[in-house]
Amino acid sequence: MLKIHQLFLRTYILIFLGILLTLATITYFWSKSVYINQIEKNLIQNIDTFSIVIKDLENVDNIIKDLRASINLRITIIDEKGNIIAESDEDKNLMKNHSNREEVLQAKDFGIGKVIRFSNTVNKELLYVIKKVTINKKIYFIRMADYTDKITDNFVNLTTQIFALITFFLILGFLATYFISLKIKKETDSILNFLTELSDKKPTYLLKSRYTVEFYKITRLLNKVALKLSKREKQKSKQTAKLKISNRQKDEIISALSHEFKNPIAIISGYSETILNDDEMPLVMKENFLKKIHTNANKMSQIIDKLRLTLKFEEGKQELILTPCPIKKILDDIIPDLKEKYKNREIVITGSDINLKVDETLISMAISNLIENALKYSEDEVIVELTKDSIVVKDRGIGIEESDLSKINQKFYRVSKNGWNNSLGLGLFIVYSILKLHKFELKINSEINVGSEFKIVY
Repeated sequence: MLKIHQLFLRTYILIFLGILLTLATITYFWSKSVYINQIEKNLIQNIDTFSIVIKDLENVDNIIKDLRASINLRITIIDEKGNIIAESDEDKNLMKNHSNREEVLQAKDFGIGKVIRFSNTVNKELLYVIKKVTINKKIYFIRMADYTDKITDNFVNLTTQIFALITFFLILGFLATYFISLKIKKETDSILNFLTELSDKKPTYLLKSRYTVEFYKITRLLNKVALKLSKREKQKSKQTAKLKISNRQKDEIISALSHEFKNPIAIISGYSETILNDDEMPLVMKENFLKKIHTNANKMSQIIDKLRLTLKFEEGKQELILTPCPIKKILDDIIPDLKEKYKNREIVITGSDINLKVDETLISMAISNLIENALKYSEDEVIVELTKDSIVVKDRGIGIEESDLSKINQKFYRVSKNGWNNSLGLGLFIVYSILKLHKFELKINSEINVGSEFKIVY
């Protein structure tokens, strides 16, 4: 059997090796992932810069070889059929057709492709990034590659530092526990001697073990304290969870507001500064700039109006002014503004006109929000269908996940997977609130990558 101090020593050595192995593994994969992601971003930036600079493919071989020498990256230019037009590291005439390479196929489908592959040419693993570009009205693929083995040097340096730091603290911990084990050993030896004398019925002294008595008292007191702390911790966890939710929502609101106001403010600032600094600006240009300033000021005003309207709905202070109104008249007022904002898009109205007793201003806002959402998240035409019992807005866009359908009417809820997080998340909340005031219903049917259908049922 091991002595106490030997048990402590063995335990801490095992803990030390376990921690070191775990941290080494985590550090390796983490640093490799971070490094590869950074290489990928740098390669994409280099490709974008190179595609802008290059105007034609004359003398491109000399250009990429010079560029290869300066940035130490492998560069390849491939035409639409997979033929090598230029190559920085190898004779292009000896290279096979690349039309079936994984990264080329990705670029053909998505515009950008990437793959990590071992290169027999340089006998190293490389990260290839390729992008589809247009040069002189022809499609080409520019591919750049960088080495992944740089991670090894970074990993060795980082591991050495972590190892030294952990070793230092573990040694301190071991020394502290070792001295504690010696004190415990002294107390246990005293207890064993006393038991030996007791077995022989010859105890010569009273046993005073402060460790044993204090440990018992401390354990009993700590159990009581632990029970109290457990209850407090549960309460604290609930409060912390609520605070996190509240802070996350606050951050999302601030982020959304910042995004919504950033572009209009930048446009207003830029155009106004240009007008102030250019006394000789042509009148037509100045009027155009002022119109843009006015438009973006109106946009900011509309954002504020949306927030105010949301508060009114929540507080139940919004009143209805109901009048008979033809829906096609409302659509005729809405659609020109939307077409101005979303140029080259079609909004098709089908069905016969219907008259409803509604608040014209609010119902216009609801229908406009639904059509604008359809325009934002689809590229084909948007269809507005009028029936005797409903108004249906259809699109062939990205669709909505089933798990999100029950939540999108909540205030500030944004479907981030669909890229809807560039807005305040008030659109459908306002639509639901308006329809609820009218005692109408909004039904939503959606299928991912097929489209969505928003139906106002009255």
